[in-house]
Amino acid sequence: MLIERTDNNQIVITVSSGVDSFGLQRLIDYVKYLEATAKSKAKQADADKLADEVNATWWAKNSKRFIK
Repeated sequence: MLIERTDNNQIVITVSSGVDSFGLQRLIDYVKYLEATAKSKAKQADADKLADEVNATWWAKNSKRFIK
């Protein structure tokens, strides 16, 4: 594995082709998450509250499909 920082403020990571692509994709997804949330001021409690609201709304609209 080779990790290098470029002149234009990027990091390049080179791995061998033998690396598990599924695991590598999960790692890439996590790095994208870190990059997307790096400047966020949201707290986990705010995210949890929003998720609860979305789930409650979805359940209110779709519960009839599951409960007969």
